[in-house]
Amino acid sequence: MIFTRWSAKFPGTQRRTAARSDRAATPSAPSGPTAHSAAPTDDPSGTVPAARAEGPGEDAPPPTAPPTVDALSVHDILGTIPALVAVVYGPEHRIAYVNSAYAGVFGPRPAGHTAREALPELGELGLLPLMDQVLRSGKPRTVKSRKVPAGAGGDRTRDGYYTFTCTPIEVAASGPAPDPEVACVAPHKGVLVFGAEVTDQIESAERLRASEARQRAAAVTLQRSLLPQELEQPDDLRVAATYQPGGTDAAVGGDWYDVITLGAGRTALVIGDVMGRGVRAAAVMGQLRTAVRAYARLDLPPHEVLQLLDGLAAEIDASQIATCVYAVHDPNEGRLVYASAGHLPMLVRDADGTVRRAAEPTGPPLGTGGWLHTSGSVPLGAGSSAVLYTDGLVERRDKDIDEGVAALERAFAGSTGTPDIVCDRLLRSLGITAAHDDDVAILVIQNPVRTGHDAELFHNAALELHGGTEAAPRARAFASGVLASWRFSPELHDLGVLAASELVANSLQHGTPPMRLRLRRTDRRLIIEVTDGDDHLPRRRRAEPVDETGRGISIVATIASSWGSRRTPGGGKAVWCEFALPRG
Repeated sequence: MIFTRWSAKFPGTQRRTAARSDRAATPSAPSGPTAHSAAPTDDPSGTVPAARAEGPGEDAPPPTAPPTVDALSVHDILGTIPALVAVVYGPEHRIAYVNSAYAGVFGPRPAGHTAREALPELGELGLLPLMDQVLRSGKPRTVKSRKVPAGAGGDRTRDGYYTFTCTPIEVAASGPAPDPEVACVAPHKGVLVFGAEVTDQIESAERLRASEARQRAAAVTLQRSLLPQELEQPDDLRVAATYQPGGTDAAVGGDWYDVITLGAGRTALVIGDVMGRGVRAAAVMGQLRTAVRAYARLDLPPHEVLQLLDGLAAEIDASQIATCVYAVHDPNEGRLVYASAGHLPMLVRDADGTVRRAAEPTGPPLGTGGWLHTSGSVPLGAGSSAVLYTDGLVERRDKDIDEGVAALERAFAGSTGTPDIVCDRLLRSLGITAAHDDDVAILVIQNPVRTGHDAELFHNAALELHGGTEAAPRARAFASGVLASWRFSPELHDLGVLAASELVANSLQHGTPPMRLRLRRTDRRLIIEVTDGDDHLPRRRRAEPVDETGRGISIVATIASSWGSRRTPGGGKAVWCEFALPRG
């Protein structure tokens, strides 16, 4: 763009307009292809016969030609543009022109003054350094969404936002100008500053972000409300879990975890991930978590729990695929028995620091159907730890997921401390921050080594029962001696002996060998359990006054804090009851 004179109109427009007026006042012969074809070659006068005229008459005025670009005043054009326009020239950016829109926002500006003096708003908006770059490089530059505070121009009631483009221009010499201060007697380089208002777009974007933030807050609140508010703490394990929603959008995922005490010292540990994001995934997650807790109360083997979940997931929403690991810890066995439905492998760290993956076979994700899940097991002795996690912890777009699991193994091998500390260290080691783009759930389990006074609070005692009439007296004598050695109160001693006697009598009457009586003491409860080879589970029923049997389980349920039964691997069953120990 070349300006040839600093004046009210841009250079050359007055002279070209006057020249066109002179040409219009002097009659001339038609020109152009149309005029040559319309004039007959055999008429010396060059006139057109009246018979060929198509107009209303010979006196009709010729049609008015539309104005050309040369006839337009650049000053007037820039003055009517609603955008902000300012023209400066020279290394000091002296003002040559500002349009009415610019003056309406920032007020009128005197021509000839430097931008630093007369256009302080450009400095506040950070445009002066940009204009220097444009002047040196000869290339346009743009800055987006610069804020103009409310009150600028005297009539603004809200903040404005503008996108400014600085374009290099060259101003040519054109002789003296009306104002000697802006006379241009030699070519100069300048900058055209063009500011387009984007206030509505910025406010719309802010409203959209605020709406997304509210939706995200609602989704995260829903997600967290569906997770356990406080983890159950088993007697024999130390557990901790953490959940971190991914990214800053509203689309939280369906990661979940849970810890469920099953009774008789056994604990179920669950972690899962519903594929997809948003409130729908969180809602499906909530339904699955509720179902897991219900199925856990049946005290089924892990693979049977996943089999039930598989059918339920397909009924809830066939389009939502979920992965899950369900594991059960039995302190008497010192193992984790688990089943996996398409989930990442659980990691176990032995007491010597060796970390290994639980490499038992795993089935497809929940909701796929047509698959019989199986259970595997992994040792979890004293001093061992395990971590269950979702894919957000180890999956990266630019890496294979096995690399992420290997990185987690290294981090887990060096993570010591309480389960809460281990959770935090794993998050930091894997680079999980608030900006991470996927949800992350971690569940850490530790089976601590107990020594000293703490070890005195945990005891086990077992007796093999071979049947016969002497089995019941031997069981009562064994229970009485063990409970006396554990220094229980007389009341708890008598209740424990009564419960052991009733459970043994029930097993002798309805069960089959082999039979075993086990007593276990923790820091919080006394557990009495009887196992036998028959897999028919007892149930509590109301015995009639004339019935001679059927009261054993009712007596146990009445005197104990809780009771239950389950089938054992390989056939058979276990019937147990618990007594809560007084605090302190």
